[in-house]
Amino acid sequence: MTAKLIDGKALAKKILTETRDAISARKQQGLRPPSLAVILVGDDQASHIYVRNKRLACEETGIQSVYHPLSANTTEKAIIELIQQCNAEPTIDGILLQLPLPRHIDSNKLLELIHPAKDVDGFHPYNLGRLAQRRPLLRPCTPYGVMTLLDSIQETYKNRHAVIIGASNIVGRPMSLELLLAGSTVTVCHRFTKNINFFVSQADILVSAVGKPGIIKGTWIKPGATVIDVGINRLADGSIIGDIEFGVACENAAWITPVPGGVGPMTTAILMKNTLIAASNFTIHHAHESENPSFY
Repeated sequence: MTAKLIDGKALAKKILTETRDAISARKQQGLRPPSLAVILVGDDQASHIYVRNKRLACEETGIQSVYHPLSANTTEKAIIELIQQCNAEPTIDGILLQLPLPRHIDSNKLLELIHPAKDVDGFHPYNLGRLAQRRPLLRPCTPYGVMTLLDSIQETYKNRHAVIIGASNIVGRPMSLELLLAGSTVTVCHRFTKNINFFVSQADILVSAVGKPGIIKGTWIKPGATVIDVGINRLADGSIIGDIEFGVACENAAWITPVPGGVGPMTTAILMKNTLIAASNFTIHHAHESENPSFY
């Protein structure tokens, strides 16, 4: 068996094009384009690359990007004030606080300060809670991107065992909620899990989000499985690989995402889609705010 590749680049391009067209339609209706406030703290090289790519995607889709680069020694109080300003500004639809933050800053505290209606990363407890209750609104970008990839190959979820490697708040935990919502039987493996190879071998759908190169051996993959590699790991020679031993995994899997070119482009595309959703919800909310004073 030779696995078919799931092309994240092509699907992300399609989503960006659809988002751009929807924003053009908004403008023709006399509505302002969506806007995204991007807060970057410090000099982390990878974060700067991610933010640059997100701002380029904003430019491509017609989303207005409001950039706030801050030095690594910026105080937590100053960032709190900036988030509060962005929350209060009606022309800002989405707020992106780029992670990781410097050690002296409590990222959980700041993420929870972002208004849920502007939480386009989908990290706020309100939005995660909605997902857990099977009533999703703004969904975490990477897991939502993975589900979009799976839908693109007409993946079936019911009566399928989905195994997730990694339990972070950003990918692993919301990924489990997404697959549970779709009807899969879900197992989450983490650093306290023994015999991970056993669980991998049972997976009809495997999602690895660990961030350790080659931690999942290709021989563990169940024949015919769908394999999603969220890991992005840069080696000493500059090359980028995922968590999964790609070459050998391709011999067993039916479908697999490449690294790079799989999940990565989808995360940015979904961020743009979420920003458009946030802008649309803002418009609806203000049209009916006297009737419905909720977050949305």
